[in-house]
Amino acid sequence: MKTILNIIWLFLSGFWLFLGYLLAGLILCVTIIGIPFGVASFRVGRYALWPFGWTAAERHDAGAGSLIGNVLWVLLAGWWLALGHIATGIALCVTVIGIPLGIANFKMIPVSLMPLGREIVRTDSPHPR
Repeated sequence: MKTILNIIWLFLSGFWLFLGYLLAGLILCVTIIGIPFGVASFRVGRYALWPFGWTAAERHDAGAGSLIGNVLWVLLAGWWLALGHIATGIALCVTVIGIPLGIANFKMIPVSLMPLGREIVRTDSPHPR
């Protein structure tokens, strides 16, 4: 079932969201200071491309640097990536078939706003962090 949902997701919203994260990552990687943000954008973009079977887990070893980085992230790229998830989620919820995909979009908003201090892990992993 995860594979079917991922394929539908890929065509309806995943590819476009992935392109948004890719663009944000490339723009952020222009400066040396922005490289960690660009890497985070690429990581979350891969999650946005194929989300079913994966989840975002908080890292317990993340410190104050992640908090400060997330504040900068929201200002630089997070707010418009979250808007993309909101718009896509609303559009998908218009149809009955798209409701699970729209809900998945809404669940990705916190990750799009604060990706630092989180990692993407498999849902069937025996020991998610």
